[in-house]
Amino acid sequence: MTLSLRKLCAATSLLFFACGAATAADYPTKPVRLIVPYAAGGSTDSTARLVAKALAQRLGQPFVVENRAGAGGMIGQDVVAKAPADGYMLLFSAAGPLTVTPHAYPKLPYDAIDSFTPIKLVAESPLVLVANPKTGFKTVHDLVEAARAKPGTVTYASFGNGSAAHLAGELFKSIEKVDMVHVPYKGSAPGLVDVISGQVDVMFDVLVSALPHVQNGSLVPLAITLGNRSRLMPEVPTMQEAGVDGFEAGTWFAVLGPKDLPDDVVARLSRALDETMQTPEFQQAMIAQGAEVASGTPESFARFFRAQYDKWGKVAHMAGIKAQ
Repeated sequence: MTLSLRKLCAATSLLFFACGAATAADYPTKPVRLIVPYAAGGSTDSTARLVAKALAQRLGQPFVVENRAGAGGMIGQDVVAKAPADGYMLLFSAAGPLTVTPHAYPKLPYDAIDSFTPIKLVAESPLVLVANPKTGFKTVHDLVEAARAKPGTVTYASFGNGSAAHLAGELFKSIEKVDMVHVPYKGSAPGLVDVISGQVDVMFDVLVSALPHVQNGSLVPLAITLGNRSRLMPEVPTMQEAGVDGFEAGTWFAVLGPKDLPDDVVARLSRALDETMQTPEFQQAMIAQGAEVASGTPESFARFFRAQYDKWGKVAHMAGIKAQ
């Protein structure tokens, strides 16, 4: 009896593992929910929908985008953090909710790093530093000289307290040791209106938002905030080319899952995303919105995520950024 029972248990265990392996290999077998922690219509949402459509084509199941906006992205992220680790609920987020929101809120309902499984860095998008023509700023050096000559008089707009634009301004102030006044707005558009009208001097803005105003001469581009020049503004130098050593800022888009997502599910999603990101259609769509397609493995994205979290946490702490 004992021997027969052992054989039965062994056979049952083998069957269990075989079924588990088959299930993972067949993933996905039902629709996958892709949570976006922003309202519909923005660049994160539009990129998520491109990714969802491509993944559905490659993996044979619908990937349904759900917008869960609010609390600096915390609402959407909390939904994913508490989801089962089976691959049927994923997060598509920009950098802000992952690397700034955790430092702005005194208490999170999830762990900012350990509640998620990094899957893929999809794209990176720079900001562009623009100035009102009446300021006379033609270069970043002109801006720095003016800010040093009259501390606390040069103003810079952003599209919200704690936004990528705000943090870029604070990083710039820290590196260049200048005193500039932050003027937050509820979005890019109202900030640009006041820079164009001369109410505010400069702004770190999303490249595609600023581009038409640069083209018609309403704004002067001073620098791109990532390490490479933008294909949409190839004549504009990077901040480092402009002499601001160590400056890199902007935003990025990525796919993550809940904690403890199985390795084989991560690998399957990563391969499908790689195939998507290498298509000319996806690359052209990213270029059109001022972004560059990223590359790398889930492991390299995990390291990048941690480094970005630490970097912007220091900037947020230095600037005293808190949720409002």
